[in-house]
Amino acid sequence: MNENSAFTDPYDSLAALFRALSHPARLAILEVLREGEACVCHIETLLGLRQAYVSQQLMLLRQSRLVSMRRQGWNVFYYISDPRVFEVLDQARAMLPAPLPPLPRTPASQCTCPKCRIAPQMQ
Repeated sequence: MNENSAFTDPYDSLAALFRALSHPARLAILEVLREGEACVCHIETLLGLRQAYVSQQLMLLRQSRLVSMRRQGWNVFYYISDPRVFEVLDQARAMLPAPLPPLPRTPASQCTCPKCRIAPQMQ
C-alpha cells in the first residue's frame, strides 16, 4: 500500500459518482427521468439521440446505481434509484453563472411504448 492510497481509497466511490455525472448525455437522461420512469425509445425521442447511445449511457448509469430498470413485456423502463441525485444536480446547477435551458417536453410521437401510446389519449 503506497502512502497516497490511505487518502484516496475512501474517495474512490465518490469519484465514481462524479464520473457517472460527468457526461452531458447522462445528465440529460437523468433530467428526463426526473419526470418519472421512461423507456429507451422515449428518452431517445425526447433527446434526439440514437437508441444504442442512450442504451450505453443508461448502462453506465445503472452500473453506478443511479438508475434502475423494470421490464413490462418487450419494454424496459428506467427510473431513478435514489432521488437524492437531484439534490446534487440542483446544487451544481445553482453554481452555474446562467440557468440551463429546459429539456424538450414534447410528446414522443415516434415512441411506440405503452406509456407513450396512452399519453395522447389522456390529453
